[in-house]
Amino acid sequence: MTAQRQCIFRALQGAADHPSAETVHRVVAAEMETVSLKTVYQTLHDLTELGEVAALDVGTGVTLFDPNIEAPHHHLVCRRCGTVRDLAVALPEVRIPEEASLGYEIGSAEIVFRGLCPDCRTAVPAPA
Repeated sequence: MTAQRQCIFRALQGAADHPSAETVHRVVAAEMETVSLKTVYQTLHDLTELGEVAALDVGTGVTLFDPNIEAPHHHLVCRRCGTVRDLAVALPEVRIPEEASLGYEIGSAEIVFRGLCPDCRTAVPAPA
């Protein structure tokens, strides 16, 4: 485990904001100026492959990284500012009837709820 990887891992620990690789890079570069964005991307990919973080594609156009892998959860996404938050709520298991699965072997399901975060709700009225 290199010093750069340790720094990247520290930057992710407790990150409730689901940072992008670019955000992680900014945090890490403040501590280690020489760390490259490529190193951050590779390390995040490696951590994802090892199951240490989850890579999220919630439709914001950027892959986000979720270090909260211990407890199953879903996500809330603000449709205006793109903020992503964990939603720790027990929902009945979602299942696809076998006849509708199109031959896929289903391994997991993720639910993304979209709406307006508290800040965006109070800022400017949303368009209809």
